[in-house]
Amino acid sequence: MSMTTSTRQVGDVTILNIKGRIIFGDAGATVHDVITDLLSKGHKQILCNLAAVEYIDSMGMGCLVGAFTSMRKQGGELKLLKLSDKVAEVMQITKLYTIFDIENDEAAAVKSFSRSTAAPGS
Repeated sequence: MSMTTSTRQVGDVTILNIKGRIIFGDAGATVHDVITDLLSKGHKQILCNLAAVEYIDSMGMGCLVGAFTSMRKQGGELKLLKLSDKVAEVMQITKLYTIFDIENDEAAAVKSFSRSTAAPGS
């Protein structure tokens, strides 16, 4: 199964739904390209919903890390939502769960953006 993506807005947060396999080749690059495109259009708060990702390989994970780094460099934030079992397993093995902010509840994840971007003291 190839990878497909769709986006929707919840307030200032762009939710990127990813379905299929994030693997070496076009699919992995597509995730990075979609996130880079969203960032270039001013979307600074992106929540990647990975619930429907069947498989992710090391290159696909590398694309997510690259997108995360690009977002940070440009003042944005990338968070992950609802990891599938396969993605959670790769996150555990690679210890990348220590880098990403991962949520299981969409409403809580959306709220977490306003907390993390609030001015100090507010």
